Amino acid sequence: MTALDETQTDVPFYMKGNYAPVREEIDAVDLPVTGALPPELNGRFFRNGANPPEGVVPAHWFDGDGMLHGIRLRDGKAEWYRNRWIRTKLLAGGARMDPETFEFDLSAGRANTHVMRHGGKILALEEGSFPHEITPELDTVGSVNFDGRLDTPFTAHPHVCAETGEMHFFGYGLVTAPYVTYHVADRSGQLIHSQPVEIPNPVMMHDFAVSRNHAIFLDLPVVFDLDVALSGQGMPFLWRPDNGSRIGLIDRRKLGSGTPVEPRWFEIDTCYVFHIVNAWEEDDGNVVVLDAGRHQAMWADGPDSFEPCYLWRWRFDLRTGAVTEEQLDDSDHAFPRIDDRRTGLANRYSWAVAGRPDEPPVTDAATGVRKYDVTSGASTFHDFGPGRSTSEPVFVPASESAAEDEGWVLSFVYDKADQSSTFTVLDASNMAADPVATIAIPQRVPHGFHGSWIPDE
Repeated sequence: MTALDETQTDVPFYMKGNYAPVREEIDAVDLPVTGALPPELNGRFFRNGANPPEGVVPAHWFDGDGMLHGIRLRDGKAEWYRNRWIRTKLLAGGARMDPETFEFDLSAGRANTHVMRHGGKILALEEGSFPHEITPELDTVGSVNFDGRLDTPFTAHPHVCAETGEMHFFGYGLVTAPYVTYHVADRSGQLIHSQPVEIPNPVMMHDFAVSRNHAIFLDLPVVFDLDVALSGQGMPFLWRPDNGSRIGLIDRRKLGSGTPVEPRWFEIDTCYVFHIVNAWEEDDGNVVVLDAGRHQAMWADGPDSFEPCYLWRWRFDLRTGAVTEEQLDDSDHAFPRIDDRRTGLANRYSWAVAGRPDEPPVTDAATGVRKYDVTSGASTFHDFGPGRSTSEPVFVPASESAAEDEGWVLSFVYDKADQSSTFTVLDASNMAADPVATIAIPQRVPHGFHGSWIPDE
């Protein structure tokens, strides 16, 4: 990182507009509510994102120090909002890698990408380090290594199997093989399985998926470049289409045998995937289906070039080894989410950030939330209005027995006109309707990455 010259004109996009960091940690109570908060929403909504401190400009958007924004709802009231930096070693001035030995300190990370609860712990995540445990009040407890059993980074995108409650995750390495290691933690948070997944190059494997019987890994052509990483200048991953594109399926039923389970690889057309929607199985388990956001390329024209992302489906026939690829929608989107009760099982609905026609989806331009129905092929767009933009939409069911879209979609919304932010509750079954409730936030909430609803236990 380098200090920011306040007179410079070439300021990167992630330091401007609503990408720009906020400088204060605040607490606010008894927040004003427009509309009526559903009384079933008793819990906390936490959202993570990159927020470098004063005078620091990260080499790229993904390398800013993590900051959590949290809101507490209970009995129809918005009790508090607060934001906190995650107190990591890097925030305190430590180093991620020893330049002499190229060894990584896995307890040193930005913790800036996601936040979720599993096994009684709230974990702030980023894919280059161990998780960091956070209290329900957003204080930092410290890094988590599963009682010393975890010796790799921890993905920012673990997936909790809807049927077993197991958390499936992986860590990818950048300097020495194995470049990917697959892990499973049981419902209580105990690490019960770890094994290497052999791939030839250190790729940026941002997300993966689980179906009922398989863990699904993506070996795609965004490849780590050590020289760029050591220079500290720019994104240390480059578009390398000669790496090939393939997806590997590991049979979860064979885990625990004492030997690593080899993936079955399927070659696909060249592309990149940041975010999975979901995966499931059909035809008595003989066909595995994967839905995800597909980019034609990533950073092919430099670190700030993002190809559009469209909803695609891959179908893997385990009997014949054939794979089919199909585009499901022509709406550019980002940050797709589902009803987490459907993780690994067939889902009908998903929600994602999307833009108006001819406007990019994740900028200060007007944006909204698009609801996809992959059964009918239809989609519905909730438009927040001119000059407004939204963060990742998170679905919350109305009850454990509620239908798949019976509940609410939660997100922070930014209004460019007065640089203010609100917390918005939408009716997930009627996306065209006005918000059920909006909560005024006493400071701007920058564009960030991922978050979770953490219900009261």
